[in-house]
Amino acid sequence: MAREILILRRLDHPNVVKLLGLVTSRMSCSLYLVFEYMEHDLAGLAASPTIKFTEPQVKCYMHQLLSGLEHCHNRGVLHRDIKGSNLLLDNTGTLKIADFGLASFFDPNHKQPMTSRVVTLWYRPPELLLGATDYGVGVDLWSAGCILAELLAGKPIMPGRTEVEQLHKIFKLCGSPSEEYWKKSKLPHATIFKPQQPYKRCIAETFKDFPSSALPLVETLLAIDPSDRLTATAALNSEFFTTPPYACEPSSLPQYPPSKEMDAKLRDEEARRLRAAGGRANGDGTKKSRTRDRAPRAVPAPEANAELQANLDRRRLITHANAKSKSEKFPPPHQDGALGYPLGSSHHMEPAYDPPDPSSFSTVFPYQKGQHVSTWSGPLVDPAAVGHPKRKKQQSSGINRLVKDKASSRIR
Repeated sequence: MAREILILRRLDHPNVVKLLGLVTSRMSCSLYLVFEYMEHDLAGLAASPTIKFTEPQVKCYMHQLLSGLEHCHNRGVLHRDIKGSNLLLDNTGTLKIADFGLASFFDPNHKQPMTSRVVTLWYRPPELLLGATDYGVGVDLWSAGCILAELLAGKPIMPGRTEVEQLHKIFKLCGSPSEEYWKKSKLPHATIFKPQQPYKRCIAETFKDFPSSALPLVETLLAIDPSDRLTATAALNSEFFTTPPYACEPSSLPQYPPSKEMDAKLRDEEARRLRAAGGRANGDGTKKSRTRDRAPRAVPAPEANAELQANLDRRRLITHANAKSKSEKFPPPHQDGALGYPLGSSHHMEPAYDPPDPSSFSTVFPYQKGQHVSTWSGPLVDPAAVGHPKRKKQQSSGINRLVKDKASSRIR
């Protein structure tokens, strides 16, 4: 979380979600990030059966996405989990990139190994599936290419269920890497996943109904070799955005009822329940509708990192099991919200703070002797120490500290 806060403080762009403040809780020892409110996410809108995006609308959304990515990459930040549910929209049509929990700093001139266990499976580039630890902006651009094709097609283009299946879908659509690429990249899983027979690239044939100006951009963003994906700036200057029909203004986009990925999941669960009930009660000879007879729609993507999600779920279970009472999880207003700081507050980080390596973070966890601490889910600032002269320096960097064993286990 410390790294996520540092990254969000470095970014300031209309198409990147803004961190408004930080709030700590006396009762639950938790730290809360406060963001601006957004009514929709792109996955929720795309999955709605009543919404079909026009070409100017797709261009509007993609221009905002690529503008936000350009800003992130120019400031040394990789998002590493671009997908529809992380692209938030408000009622003015503004798109903002959100959820920087898997984001990381990077320096193309001083590369350091990074984990390949990032990016939601459907939007994960082939080099990560092959175990690459040396990568750059290409991982976000591949995800952006998947989003572009998904908006134009009306459904996810490569919804794999496992990493092997995902790589197979990529090779079938985008072609398998050349022999030169296999030798040059020296990827850890190359010998395991290298296909016996090469696949031919067939993006143009598969998406022949796409606008002609969109195909070159899709081809570029979904290049097997990450160096061929160019940059977000190059994508913004592509033919897709410079030929009519042009991108519409965000303010001209329709105002939809609030719709998020969770709404789509609830709709799908309800539809499955009704189909199951109909199948059991369907004894009157009426013909049941088959899956292939229904019009395909976008569906919610899985989580980015199953291993990471399992850890989060386990932590939540431990926290709930240790909670003494309901009032401890949901304390009354006069007991909770003890410490709240706006983003620019001097009680936390200096604006010019240069982020260290996350493995070097440490945490001071102040508590009184004999006090029982049942849970720990985030940095805690001692309320009694607020304003104390000996504690000011400690408070100013309090958000930058993590529990040592958590920080050391996190991979960049």
